Amino acid sequence: MPQDTTAPKQRACYVISLRPVGGHAPMRRAAAAHGMRVLALSPWRIEARDDRATRAALAEALQADVVLFTSPAAVHAAAALRRLRTRREQAWVAVGAGTAAALRRAGVAEVAAPSRMDSEGLLSLPALQQLRGRSVGMVTAPGGRGVIAPTLAARGARVLRAEVYARIPVAPSPVALARLRALDGPACLALSSGEALQRLLQSLPAGLLSRLRQARVLAASQRLAALARASGFTDVHLATDARPASLLAAAAAACD
Repeated sequence: MPQDTTAPKQRACYVISLRPVGGHAPMRRAAAAHGMRVLALSPWRIEARDDRATRAALAEALQADVVLFTSPAAVHAAAALRRLRTRREQAWVAVGAGTAAALRRAGVAEVAAPSRMDSEGLLSLPALQQLRGRSVGMVTAPGGRGVIAPTLAARGARVLRAEVYARIPVAPSPVALARLRALDGPACLALSSGEALQRLLQSLPAGLLSRLRQARVLAASQRLAALARASGFTDVHLATDARPASLLAAAAAACD
């Protein structure tokens, strides 16, 4: 009688992505490189603003001594409203490599970004140290990175905030909830936004919260790792930064 040489089917390792609606492609590419699958649980969608008040706030922010962008979405929304160009003796800074790359694609050649891609790393940049009597244009969205503006103000800066897009909350789809409920393999939660995690925890049915908390968290910063632990996750690991490739490299190691 012939022997069955079929190898047992290996359970897939899943990565739970909290990127905005329509923003999971970079995570899917990074996951595919490691033979992993993505479960998308978007807590919001991005909505660019285009009104007179937003345009005026952006024009003022772009004239500041230092211009600071907090996300690639902020770059895309601002570039849709007006051309992004630097002035002499003006510094442009980005919260991380992805935001800096978006600025360069938009035509801003000189951009400073921290190697530690979080609020604390951003605030350590030389351009954001001696700020008394200077202005900082912060191109961003409502909510989000709440530590940046107060710290800049405490350092003496006049903060000119331009909120060029909004995060519109969305509930997880029934299909996504069913996939989370039916996960049959190890799962890692790619965590690069504390606000995204909090919104997801508020929107999930109670019966699925315990399933989510079984996931291994790949946190993009110490602050996010602490937030995950405070939110009931027990298996929390630190990734090198918030880029999908970095988070997925840590996720792949966790699923070995």
